[in-house]
Amino acid sequence: MAKVSRGLKAAISNPNNSEEAKQRAADRLRQMEESGETDSAEAHAGQVERGHKAAISNPNNSEETKQHSQQVLDDMQN
Repeated sequence: MAKVSRGLKAAISNPNNSEEAKQRAADRLRQMEESGETDSAEAHAGQVERGHKAAISNPNNSEETKQHSQQVLDDMQN
């Protein structure tokens, strides 16, 4: 759901979209926020996963940090 909410936010701020499209996106985003879809445990887990994937691919991180992130990802998949 995090990708959906990001896409809706982008649609709202895109100057090339019509006002009607922006309003539909704003309405859907508001529905998601009210229902808790944007704050769900699933959304949080996705954010954690993306953060650890980024840590692994970041050349500025130590090998120890990369190994820790890989272990967290392995644990998430089990």
